[in-house]
Amino acid sequence: MKIGVLTGGGDAPGLNAVIRAVVRKCIANGHELVGIREGWRGILENKFDVLDRNSVSGILHRGGTILATSRTNVYKVEDGEAKVIKNMKDNGIDALVAIGGEDTLGVASKLAKAGVKIVGVPKTIDNDLSATDFTFGFDTAVNVATEAIDRLHTTAESHNRVIVVEVMGRHAGWIAAYSGIAGGADIILVPEIPYDINEVCDIIRQRHEGGKSFSIVVASEGAVAKKVDGDSEMVLQDQKLDSFGHVRLGGIGTFLAEEIEKRTGFETRSTVLGHIQRGGTPTAFDRVLGTRLGFCAAELVETGKWGYMAALKGTSVGPVKLEEATGELKTIDLQLMEVAKTFFG
Repeated sequence: MKIGVLTGGGDAPGLNAVIRAVVRKCIANGHELVGIREGWRGILENKFDVLDRNSVSGILHRGGTILATSRTNVYKVEDGEAKVIKNMKDNGIDALVAIGGEDTLGVASKLAKAGVKIVGVPKTIDNDLSATDFTFGFDTAVNVATEAIDRLHTTAESHNRVIVVEVMGRHAGWIAAYSGIAGGADIILVPEIPYDINEVCDIIRQRHEGGKSFSIVVASEGAVAKKVDGDSEMVLQDQKLDSFGHVRLGGIGTFLAEEIEKRTGFETRSTVLGHIQRGGTPTAFDRVLGTRLGFCAAELVETGKWGYMAALKGTSVGPVKLEEATGELKTIDLQLMEVAKTFFG
């Protein structure tokens, strides 16, 4: 078979480990591989590269994706599904391996129902995909955020400041919770639990009155504030939507810093980690997980298990249906936040 491989959505450390594993295993099984550039856009616009052993040599430790990526939505393009099927046929591509998050795999799930031979690999630093315990890229993001929090502790203490650290996490607070606990944050704010700014300020005041001259607040970019009517709202950079209907988040760190300083009188600064969390060299855990998931995806191709994706369950990697992964987001276990709250203040 001729198998196309693509990476869609945001980049994540470990993508190249997956590509490498898929290529090496599929070649060993006698298949031909082609790289589809820039995600779903590439198959719509016929952007292909040959993938062989030389193509994936030396890429295990590299961040990003050698295939490039985009947030193109096939189902927002006129006759998008038909174009994918036609371009696959015209280029002799028999099957696809789609590596991506909720949006990319959501497209893959629809294409599978349309008869396209396709398997998936879960990818997101947010760790919010259902049907898999962890996604590759998450461990690297947590390590980057934790190191940043460690560094910010020393400067916060030196200047007697409150520092708000904004980390990624649109609808799920996995990065904030894990890095906040690992980095000894004094307050952690996640999208799953709307925060009360008055309670945040009270914790900081109590901490300072207890003899501590500094505080660290870790906030997911999607953290929401309680409103008087019981509703909640996100802080947005703008109102523009991408092709999957997502708004551009950002600004929660600056907003919180301004509110905390105004309400408490303590000098407060904000640090936005942004894309630093998803860039650079993947951790050993993400390299191994990416390799195992890629190997499993190649086995799904070999056995014709179309419409499935590779997933980590406990310590085992195996197949789950794509629709299970994209049916709903995996939010954090609230018991994790109960652990974190023990150390607030």
